[in-house]
Order: sequence, then C-alpha cells, then structure tokens
Amino acid sequence: MILVNTDYVSGKKLATLSIVKGSMIQSKHVGRDIVTALKSLFGGELVSYSEMLNEARAKATKRMIVEAQKLGADAVINIRNASSTVMQGAAEILVYGTAVKFI
Repeated sequence: MILVNTDYVSGKKLATLSIVKGSMIQSKHVGRDIVTALKSLFGGELVSYSEMLNEARAKATKRMIVEAQKLGADAVINIRNASSTVMQGAAEILVYGTAVKFI
C-alpha cells in the first residue's frame, strides 16, 4: 500500500475509490499523567505523551489502511491528520485520505 500526502503517485494514473479514514481515541494514564505533570514544571519534551500520540497515530493509520484494502485500493493519497479533545484527558486522532486504484 502506497501512502502519500500529495494528490498523485508519480508515474501512475489513478481511479478514485472513496475517502477512507481511521481513528483512535486515546486517554491519559493517571500514573503517567502525574509523572508528566511534574516533568512539565521543568520544561522540555513530554516523552510519554509524544509516545502515546505516536502510538495512537500509528493505530489510526493502520485502521485507514485496512479500510482502503477492503476497497481493493493500491494507494491512499492526500493523507491528512487531525486531532481533537473529546473529553478531559482524552484525545481523538483521525487519519484520512483518498483511496485510489492504479489504472
């Protein structure tokens, strides 16, 4: 599966199949949150949150790929990421794009 954030795949003619998406809602771990809150007092990267969001983004991307594969897609183009807070301490990661078939 080819994944790109452009509206084309070099050297390929495309037929559009459908918009595909994957999402993941991730909540903070209370123990991790306490340690991270203490770290935030000193500044710098909050590594545990970075890791948590990277894992959530990877799962959402995988879900998008599965949806595209079910359609018989060869690639997903115009991939975008979005995030939003769904409640205190929980965020949604959304990955979406256009599933295409090579012609």
